[in-house]
Order: sequence, then structure tokens, then C-alpha cells
Amino acid sequence: MMTEQSFRTIIEPFRIHSVEPVRLTSRAERAAVLEAAGYNLFELAAEDVLIDLLTDSGTGAMSAEQWAAIQRGNEAYAGAPSFGRFRAAVTDLFPFAHVLPTHQGRAAERILFTVAGGSGRIVPNNTHFDTTRANLEFTGASAVDLPVAEGLQPAARHPFKGNMDVAALERLLAAQAAAVPLVMLTVTNNSTGGQPVSMANVRAVREVCDRFGKPLFLDACRIAENAWFIRTREPGYQDVPVADIIRQMAALADGMTMSAKKDPLANIGGWLALNDDALAERCRNLQILTEGFPTYGGLAGRDLDAIAQGLREAVDHDYLRYRVRSVEYLGEALEKIGVPVVVPFGGHAVFIDARAMLPHIDPLAYPGQALACALYLEGGVRSCEIGTVMFGLQPDGTETPAAMDLVRLAVPRRTYTQSHMDYVIEVVERVAYRAGDLPGMRIISQPRRLRHFTARFEPAS
Repeated sequence: MMTEQSFRTIIEPFRIHSVEPVRLTSRAERAAVLEAAGYNLFELAAEDVLIDLLTDSGTGAMSAEQWAAIQRGNEAYAGAPSFGRFRAAVTDLFPFAHVLPTHQGRAAERILFTVAGGSGRIVPNNTHFDTTRANLEFTGASAVDLPVAEGLQPAARHPFKGNMDVAALERLLAAQAAAVPLVMLTVTNNSTGGQPVSMANVRAVREVCDRFGKPLFLDACRIAENAWFIRTREPGYQDVPVADIIRQMAALADGMTMSAKKDPLANIGGWLALNDDALAERCRNLQILTEGFPTYGGLAGRDLDAIAQGLREAVDHDYLRYRVRSVEYLGEALEKIGVPVVVPFGGHAVFIDARAMLPHIDPLAYPGQALACALYLEGGVRSCEIGTVMFGLQPDGTETPAAMDLVRLAVPRRTYTQSHMDYVIEVVERVAYRAGDLPGMRIISQPRRLRHFTARFEPAS
């Protein structure tokens, strides 16, 4: 009997029945709009982008069943059946007592950290992502990253480079437990290359949290992809359904934040879920103040129904096999042509090691931004710097090089075909050929927080 692993071709487990045209641009056109955007790819108009790999957040294609679910959306202000269907789908995978919908994941972070954070507080994480860190630091708290050593070595091959350094967590809690309101785990660990966290690591973190009496929260926006990696890489899980792996991870936690724009396959939405009744009440009060009534939380009923259906599709094994294999296809091709990439490949993106590819550019001259701009100029491919631009500016206004300077090629879900990825490979190869000629960048204006969204740059030479 022939199995799916016997075929070299990656086949999408769906048919396309609606398409959106994209516009081909000339190099001169791209040069003009890039300069007008201050060399910040977030400032580009979407119609000027050919292949958009800026983010996988909210950029995927919804299924026919999700569009059908939208028609069932009920827009009652309170108690709509759409919320009931949404809550049932969430608690089927994440059996937390309280589920608070939000308009997206960062709203869930803001609510949680406004209540649990504050001056003098410390929240450890395997690695905080940009909005998580910003929402936490906005309250006056400190975000502490505790990745394992392999997670900061792009070329190191380890099946679970997203793990938290459990010994470092134990040392932190032993010294400053009173300042820590909760511990977080980001699954998968986006900042270190979309790397997964093992179930053994979740259990070990849980055990430390129990000894020090600290709740554990998951930043779970890519938990389905993480669960697929557990199923394929961690001994003892090869025959366990992804949905059950997610339930096991959720059972080890006290709460979660979620961006439904990632693994739940929606274009908008998120939620905060937790078990603590008193904490939930405080969070719900803030939800009503800033998001909306607890049964819609900043979303239309149709969005709640789309998320509910997306959650069911997100744990489908055929979909996840295609999803992860598609990203591997891109990464393997770049590695084969000599482009330095983070290995093993994550579930949602391929990360180019810009510091290794552009060693002539100092980290404070932003090699990741230089590379991202070059990819757009060469072929209209929009990517995202994950490095010193995103993480180098400290709360006190000083700047230090980030642990790594990466460029993320985030692949939207169910959106691009293999030929699109072949085009991306060709664009990267052309840029790599003249990598030594690329100049660094300098910042000419920036905000104090989340500067990568709106800072303006110019070439350094």
C-alpha cells in the first residue's frame, strides 16, 4: 500500500474556487514606493506587493465551511448563539472555565497584563514576541526571556529549540518569586524561528510553577503547529491525535491568550481563557470597558462562527501535514542554495539568518531590515525583520543588538501555491548572489514602542 510519504509532490488538501489577482510591478516602481515608505515594509500598500510574507496573522484563506458559518452569525448584543458555538469550539480543545473573546490576540494580552502586570512585576517567557513584550512593559513590568541555548543558535539542529530554560526559570523564581505574577510559554516560539516546545518541557515548567505557586499561561496562537511537531518529533506521541495533544498541553496550564488570526484560520479575533475566578472577573470588567460585552468581545457574531469552524479545521492532520511540509519545502530549497536559515524549520515561516548572510553589516546597522528591503526591491516579496529593529530598543531608550537578526518569510495559510514558493526561492537566490553589496540601514525617525511598525529608514551609504 502506498502512503502519502511516498510522493515528492506537496499536494494542497483543498481546491481553489475563488481567486484574487495580484499586480506585477517593475523594479523602478518598487524602488519608488520603497523610498516613499521610508524603507519600512509595513508602510507599503498591499497592491504594490506581489508575494506577501510579512505575516501569517489574519492573512490566510478561509474555507467554504467558514464562509458558510459566517452566514449563521447572529449579531445580538448579548447572548448570541454565535458565542455559544464559539465557546464550545474553544473549550473542546482548551477546557478553561472562563473564555473572553477579544478583537485580536494583543487585546487579550493587554487585558491580562493590565490586571496582572504593573511596576516591579516580572513575567518570564521562553521568548516574548513583540506585542506581548510591549503590552507587558507598558504596565511598568519587565519581560524576561528564558530560551534554551539552542534557540539562539540558528544553525543548531534540535527538535525543540522553542523550549524554555527550566533551570533558569527555577533560579529566577528562587530569587524573585514575589515579583512574578505568572509564567508564560509561547507555542510555537516565534522569535527564535517558529520553533516548537516539547510536551516534556511544558510539564517541566508546570512542575516548577507548582513548586513556587505560580500560574502558567500559554501564548497559544500556533499551538496546532506545535502539536504537530510534538506528534512527529517527540517519542510517545506518534499515534496521538493533534487535538488530544493540544488538550494535554492546555491541561498543564492555568490560562491562555490566543490570536485567532493564526492557527484558528480566521482573519480577525482572539481570546483570553483562564480558570481563576477572581482573576477572570477583573479581566472581564476590563474586557467590557475596552472590548465589548463578554459574549462578543469586540467581534461580530459572524467572526465568532468563523473562528469556531476554523478551530475544527486547524487540527485536521491532512491540513497540518501540508502546512508544515510546505514551509519545509521553502526552507530546504533556500538551505540547498547556501542561504543561512534557522533549522530545523518552524511551522509557519522560514527565517533567514541575516546576520550570517550579511556579516559586513553591523547589527546596529540593521542587517535584517537591509535584507528585507532587498527582497522587496528584487521581486516584490514582502517579509519581516525579526531582530535589532524589533527588539533592540530598550525601555530606557538605549539600544543593543538583538540576540539574532533574522528575516521572517511567514507563509499565509492556504493562500499560496508551490509555484509561488518557487518564485520566492528565485528572488532570495538573486539577492544572496549580491549580498556583499547590500548597505546597512539607519533610522531617521521612530516611536518609543513597537518601532518596527512605523519607523522610517534610509540606506546607510
